[in-house]
Amino acid sequence: MSGAYTIPLLPCRSIDETAEFYRMLGFRTTHHQTRPNPYIVMAREDWQLHFFGVDELDPETTYGTCLVFVPDTGVLWDEFAAGMREVHGKVLVAGIPRVTRPRKRANTGNRAGFSLTDPSGNVIRIFPQQEDTAEPEAPQGKLGKTLERAIVFGEAKGDTAQAIKLLDSTLARSGAEASKPERLDALVYRAELALRMGDNEKAAALLKEVERAELDEGEREAAAGAFATAAELAKLL
Repeated sequence: MSGAYTIPLLPCRSIDETAEFYRMLGFRTTHHQTRPNPYIVMAREDWQLHFFGVDELDPETTYGTCLVFVPDTGVLWDEFAAGMREVHGKVLVAGIPRVTRPRKRANTGNRAGFSLTDPSGNVIRIFPQQEDTAEPEAPQGKLGKTLERAIVFGEAKGDTAQAIKLLDSTLARSGAEASKPERLDALVYRAELALRMGDNEKAAALLKEVERAELDEGEREAAAGAFATAAELAKLL
């Protein structure tokens, strides 16, 4: 049947807390009720999220999640980040709530998606509507291949600890053998994981190592994305 659509219903521990969080991101409240049960509807342009109140909800263990496909994840991430900076003075990358950065992942059709975790622990997984049809360049070395795996653990599975374990092990064993741009990509992502774990000291040390890297013109061009991400992460320290 044409014209059918679905709307995600997600649990929340407080409809007021949830509404405040999503308003920060550019949503508006289109429905709010407290009786017979707590329920709100948050809308942003053409999409909406519905939330129902659940007593004793644990944000650390909830399984609430949904997929959202948008024309441009980079533009949306920038808008979310601007809202967070306006309210909190920084992008929330650690703890709950938080947002990850858009990254292409090997297990999602090379889509550059990101995840938003709200105060109740719901994970809104955001991807571009179109796959990147350009064939991604396969990583040549051990570190590049490990980085791909670490991104899947850190972003798709939310297993930051395992992503850190993978990267630290390969950086220690094979980091010196990697190309400089590949090593910088790994160091920057490791710094992001450190921030996610609240380890600002580790993140600062990694970003300092990135800053001190000596590269020729070609290597610097290849590492432009890593340097841009490092500069953004440095603002969070």
